[in-house]
Amino acid sequence: MANNDTSTAPRYELAPAPDVSRLVTEDGAAVDNWASEKTQRLLTSILYDSWKAPSGVSFVAAANVALYSAINRPPIVPDVMVSLEVEVPEGWWEKRNRCYFSWEFGKPPELAIEIVSDRDGLELSAKLRQYARASVAFYVVFDPQRQLSDAVLQSFALNAGQYEELDRPWFEPLGLGLALWQGSFEGREDRWLRWIDAQGAWIPTGAERAEQERARAEQERARAERLAERLRALGIDPE
Repeated sequence: MANNDTSTAPRYELAPAPDVSRLVTEDGAAVDNWASEKTQRLLTSILYDSWKAPSGVSFVAAANVALYSAINRPPIVPDVMVSLEVEVPEGWWEKRNRCYFSWEFGKPPELAIEIVSDRDGLELSAKLRQYARASVAFYVVFDPQRQLSDAVLQSFALNAGQYEELDRPWFEPLGLGLALWQGSFEGREDRWLRWIDAQGAWIPTGAERAEQERARAEQERARAERLAERLRALGIDPE
């Protein structure tokens, strides 16, 4: 006979959310240089303008947003990070929503990128270990002036809690890769870090995509006009 008395049944309660009221989510310091700022914007804007995440899932791409992996660890502030299957919270002014708390999102970001500005950032030593402890699956160091090593671009994948260097910066779960691109962005000619797809094609900026669509529309208009001219030559009114 079933026992309907629940007075002695075990009770389970959800653990309270960590108190984040004392955590620093922003310090107001403006420390980025022109090149880093533009590279960050190029990388994040391309994803929002022209990219669809695998299987159409939601994603967040952010620059200079603090990442907390645990309540008792100091934050890391990636130059760029990408996280799948998450969304920026509606109440983003609330303290618990102001930055990337891994326990709130339920997962770490898939990818973090650091842009080297000087030799003091420790991107290939202390910061690399921080990202590994934060369980970020892929880590990229872009060193355009070769201040830390002879390599301009290095990428790493997490394996058993340690980063292993990749042969090339391709990130299968994201369906994204990175490559160096010589070109002009927002009127500035330089060598940029830029996203590529599985075929190695550049994922377009919003301006490039608009120009591609304009060119396709012009080609279609010209095709229609040629067809109309042929019909008129045959004595047929295309209207």
